[in-house]
Amino acid sequence: MIIIQDRKIGAGEPVFIVAEVSANHRQRLDIALRTIEAAKEAGADAVKFQTYTPDTITIDSQQEYFQIRHGTIWDGKTLYQLYEEAYTPWQWYGRLKATADNTGLICFSSPFDKTAVDFLHEMQTPAYKVASFEITDIPLIQYIASKGRPVIISTGIAEPSDIEEAIDACKGAGNQDIALLKCSSIYPTPLDEVNLRGITWLRERFGVPVGLSDHSTGIAIPVASVALGACIIEKHFTLGRNLGGPDSEFSLEPQEFQQMTQTIREVEAALGDGGYPISERVRRNRVHARSLFVVKDIQGGETFTEDNVRSIRPGHGLHPRHLKDILGKTATTSIERGTPLSWQLVEGKGRGLPLMAADQ
Repeated sequence: MIIIQDRKIGAGEPVFIVAEVSANHRQRLDIALRTIEAAKEAGADAVKFQTYTPDTITIDSQQEYFQIRHGTIWDGKTLYQLYEEAYTPWQWYGRLKATADNTGLICFSSPFDKTAVDFLHEMQTPAYKVASFEITDIPLIQYIASKGRPVIISTGIAEPSDIEEAIDACKGAGNQDIALLKCSSIYPTPLDEVNLRGITWLRERFGVPVGLSDHSTGIAIPVASVALGACIIEKHFTLGRNLGGPDSEFSLEPQEFQQMTQTIREVEAALGDGGYPISERVRRNRVHARSLFVVKDIQGGETFTEDNVRSIRPGHGLHPRHLKDILGKTATTSIERGTPLSWQLVEGKGRGLPLMAADQ
């Protein structure tokens, strides 16, 4: 379990739902502030930003190494051009955090270099997110972890050895407050690339809280992940996909995000504790189970047969397992149709045993 700003996150706790703003502010502060307020109304527990500038994350170069040409929705741009369009101006952060605090949302961010880590530390950000493509930057992860705040690590491009090395880097810096996010770094993510069962593998392999950073379209994947034990859900959030932007295609609008959060809450309420108890409400309903009833009038001394005794609802008679013990026996007295069968009505079986409701 980890704790972010007094919020417990882990098994047995409510799912921590994060609205990822990313580039969906379109570099307009008014949109960013309204997005925070809309995220709260849609049921988010937190909003997350990304703290970098084009120059802290890459360099301005036209060389082929910096061209995006891998079948993404950003093909045709350089990395610098993409991040120039997407970054969040750092001078906004005071307003962003204040607005989140005033609405009751936790506000944190992904730093992409040491200057961003220091900046967020001064802003008293309660946690750090390591983005998928930064999981191999061990010096950066060590520096993030050294600040002593919870570290959430996305695993989108990671081999198992990358994840292990990143976790070891945090622990080596004295930070045990680590969570992982199952992630697929394809934007948007096709369903056959999601691999939700990886959530279970990550939890069992690394023994830390595990959630999902989802880039699929729609809400089915994050909702399903909760049934597999995801305790954090991160989903891109926009006031409207018509605003455009690098992440709009796989972002949820407020109504969709609200539907997701509501459905997640319904699913987690239905999960139970993993045992197989019968609640008192269910136990009371066992009275409607089947039991043995007389279904034709029977005279005293008459033989019980499959024609005059049947297993039917409700459960006031003997348990159906006793039918074989009843057939061929005789009635001790006349019995009216619709009478629940009891041992007292069976010749030679009058043992005063209970009826089906207690004959469990």
